[in-house]
Amino acid sequence: MKLFSIDNDGKLIPYLEHNFAKIKQEADLEDLLENNPEYFFERSNVLIIGRQVTTNLNTYVDLLGVDKNGNSVIIELKRGKTPRETIAQLLEYASFIDNLDYAQLNEIYQGYTGEEISLEDYHQQFFQSESADQVSFNKSTKLVIVAQDISKEVRQTALFLRKKGIDVYCMEFKYFETSSKEKIISSDFVVGDEEFIRQKVHSASLPKVDEKQFLASLDKNGLKVFKKVIDYAHNNDLSIRWGSKGFSLNVDIDDAFVGLFFGYPPNSVFRQSVYTGFEEIAKKVKDSEEIISYLRNHLSSLGYFMKAKSNMKWLINKAYSESDVQQFLNIIEEVIQRIKENGLK
Repeated sequence: MKLFSIDNDGKLIPYLEHNFAKIKQEADLEDLLENNPEYFFERSNVLIIGRQVTTNLNTYVDLLGVDKNGNSVIIELKRGKTPRETIAQLLEYASFIDNLDYAQLNEIYQGYTGEEISLEDYHQQFFQSESADQVSFNKSTKLVIVAQDISKEVRQTALFLRKKGIDVYCMEFKYFETSSKEKIISSDFVVGDEEFIRQKVHSASLPKVDEKQFLASLDKNGLKVFKKVIDYAHNNDLSIRWGSKGFSLNVDIDDAFVGLFFGYPPNSVFRQSVYTGFEEIAKKVKDSEEIISYLRNHLSSLGYFMKAKSNMKWLINKAYSESDVQQFLNIIEEVIQRIKENGLK
């Protein structure tokens, strides 16, 4: 394949194809794929939930994702492996992932993001699902091989596996640069998704934000709310656990912590919001039903919390008064007291 750009004089300027492995490190390709999940399937985005995920055989899945329907997506980068090693390793990973339940996928996701929000809730926001139906995770698995060159042996074996009902895809990419160092990546499905061929430009943990970065990312409405929330946490010895986007506010009990709610900035899939953590309370606190019921009812009475599947969400998209924030914190203070009285399971 040859690619050209056209200058102002109508001249064709060639992009020179390069061996990606000689120019970039292995991790660079993982970074590109990890940060561009729409790269894989044109009609179905992928939510990446893990990178370098350790299997029971002490091997590592390059990237692990889930699609809109909760199906797992295993992404394997072929470099320096024979065709037999590539296919065998992919099937080995599939046999491991196939046995994982939701709780294990959720653990992988939370370890990857550094946040306590559940995979189910993040998945619903990421795909903007309006359905109240619960997603059934890991009912099936998609296998994706990504390489600069898909060998005829890998292609033939992948086609055979597809005929036998295994959902496997092979994607080739080409890496080009012009003399002015402009870069482009093209990609073609050579096995799977046969309906289209497209070209597109472009568990390690994600880096965590801190308080300064988080506050800087807010608009003026969010800053007013979250500054008061964070000050409240500091003044009452509550712990803030920072994730890759936002934070969870927690009460510490007996060398453990219970997540009370989550805070997110405008660039999160949750948008600028406060998101409840009912599951955290239910999982860790004795006789939690009464506490959750109290929290749910009182947040509803505020008038600015909305239902978000099994949780509740305060979307901070307009100005709120100090009184609005204080009413919310008063409810949280009562919840903290009740949690301490009931104790942990």
